[in-house]
Amino acid sequence: MKLLVIAGARPNFMKVAPLMEAFAQRRAAGAALEVRLVHTGQHYDERMSEEFFRDLRLPRPDINLNVGSGSHAEQTARVMIAFEGVCVRERPDWVVVVGDVNSTIACALTACKLGIRVAHVEAGLRSHDRGMPEEINRLCTDAISDLLFTTEPAAGENLRGEGVPAEKIHFVGNTMIDTLLRFLDAAKAIPLPAGLGEGAFGVVTLHRPANVDDRETLAPLADTMAEIAGGIPLVFPMHPRTRARLAEFGLLAKLEAHPGLRLLPPLGYLAFVGLVARARLVLTDSGGIQEETTFLGVPCITLRSNTERPITCTAGTNLLVGTAPEAIRRAAQAVLASRANGHAIPPMWDGQAGRRIVDILLEQETCSYAGR
Repeated sequence: MKLLVIAGARPNFMKVAPLMEAFAQRRAAGAALEVRLVHTGQHYDERMSEEFFRDLRLPRPDINLNVGSGSHAEQTARVMIAFEGVCVRERPDWVVVVGDVNSTIACALTACKLGIRVAHVEAGLRSHDRGMPEEINRLCTDAISDLLFTTEPAAGENLRGEGVPAEKIHFVGNTMIDTLLRFLDAAKAIPLPAGLGEGAFGVVTLHRPANVDDRETLAPLADTMAEIAGGIPLVFPMHPRTRARLAEFGLLAKLEAHPGLRLLPPLGYLAFVGLVARARLVLTDSGGIQEETTFLGVPCITLRSNTERPITCTAGTNLLVGTAPEAIRRAAQAVLASRANGHAIPPMWDGQAGRRIVDILLEQETCSYAGR
């Protein structure tokens, strides 16, 4: 069996690492298996790509498409054009895509049109907000995939409600949690920034266009973070997009001067997980961080009006509050006033998702290529 595994953006790397490890174990045990890692280059910055490969002990990509940045249409089109040539040359039995970034739908669509079977890891997640580019990527990828691997029960319900046959859907758990479990001790061994004590600081991340691209939204969020930082230090590893918008809107200098805010460049995986694992709370608009904080039992205040990961709210520590400053302040005050972090680890989040996925893939037949 020959497979191409796709990684395009930083959230993908944590999801493919357990797959590559499980594939390597099966090859070492004698499986007739060829796996090639394809990096589309959707994230090409050293801190947002190369550092993650080092931290996660991922093998160097076999193929790098080097597509770079651009609009959604430009980036998707570049990936499709470059990846089509790879598929024609490599003639894989399966293309394995993860998550919901532009590379996910671009590679899935290219493979599907060439008659190559597609497996989607982290399938079925739905925010029910088509204003999110990721939601379009999820819907389209799931509609054309042959195997759909889900992280939580609600995802399977979504897929069945959309007419996906039950035999295509496999509830396997969460490969991001596989990676978290593997590297958590190493992450927590990294010293905290000077002056910060365990459980005595918060972490902030903001990157979604809906939150950072409009001054009328970003300015109140920046003011709210500054206000919360008056009561507890906040560490803010800043996405390049966010830093650029804060500077453009004249908001960056005020945050840099605030004594309770630590503005940092983007962090590698280990350094970031080490921060989150020892934080008192996290304020974020990220999807993956909602899952990581749920597993770690760290209160998470999500600055969005919806989430595609509902189990982080029903079983985990996630509070969905939107972007209204008063709602964010109230949530932060409630978290800081309480020491009760009641949560449950969701089912199948046990560090074995990658192994389950590889076992199911290896049960499939080979020779699906029908390149046209």
